[in-house]
Amino acid sequence: MIRRTRILAYSGTFIALIAAGSWISIPLPPVPLTLQTLFVLLAGIVMKRYGVIPVGLYVLLGAANLPMFHNGTAGLGVLLGPTGGYLIGFIPAALIVGLAYEHESIQWRVGGLILATTVIYLFGVAWLAYSASLALPQAVLLGVAPFVIGEVVKVAAAYSIGKRLA
Repeated sequence: MIRRTRILAYSGTFIALIAAGSWISIPLPPVPLTLQTLFVLLAGIVMKRYGVIPVGLYVLLGAANLPMFHNGTAGLGVLLGPTGGYLIGFIPAALIVGLAYEHESIQWRVGGLILATTVIYLFGVAWLAYSASLALPQAVLLGVAPFVIGEVVKVAAAYSIGKRLA
């Protein structure tokens, strides 16, 4: 019973944090740099494999027209737009981090954070290229290159915060 209660409480907290992180952004076209990914990674760190629950619910709530995405946007149109792949990529990313954090090894944990971030960008770039009719190199240039430094900082921050929380 306590485990279910904890999962429920953490889920509500992480849905709120990911939504709040979507408002903290640097507007870079076509994909803004936000703090959503930091909270997606932290959901996996704190909740382990169950971190996929709040992340999946976050995407589902946004798809159901609750203003959850960047700057309060919502709906299937956002998921079908150029940023949709990144949002969908949050779901497997949270699971990857969660599974990695079920191991005590620093290598597993750091590797999980890096792999999860890579998965977000793989989903994002693939969908950006398709939805915006871009060549793959152009999608990488627009959808990855401007964000590499920010993502390195967020991965380092997630790891550092995770050492205190996990």
